Amino acid sequence: MLEVTLPDGAKRSYEDGTSPLDVAESISKSLAKKALAAKVNGELWDLKRPLPGNAEVAIVTERDPEALELIRHDAAHVLAQAVQELYPGTQVTIGPVIDDGFYYDFARKEPFSSDDFEKIE
Repeated sequence: MLEVTLPDGAKRSYEDGTSPLDVAESISKSLAKKALAAKVNGELWDLKRPLPGNAEVAIVTERDPEALELIRHDAAHVLAQAVQELYPGTQVTIGPVIDDGFYYDFARKEPFSSDDFEKIE
């Protein structure tokens, strides 16, 4: 058994192997649907990754400050995947989230054209 401490200080017991998504579902189905990620002991955590043991757990939803960064991070990965599928051999270099969005740098022999941008979108 492991003990989870929620943001309001409430403590709940769960079976070993419990994930943050399991915790969210035990609180309410609507919270589980809104969940984007979790903070486990202050660290961003995948919803399906099992908890490491006793932990402080907060469910991250679109209302949390971390939400926009998470969404942008995921969107950057979708962009990289699309580019690699459309242009095999393109090397993904760096793609950080920035204050007003995200970007990716790619390494390839030919530069991208305006037509390429339309395909990627």
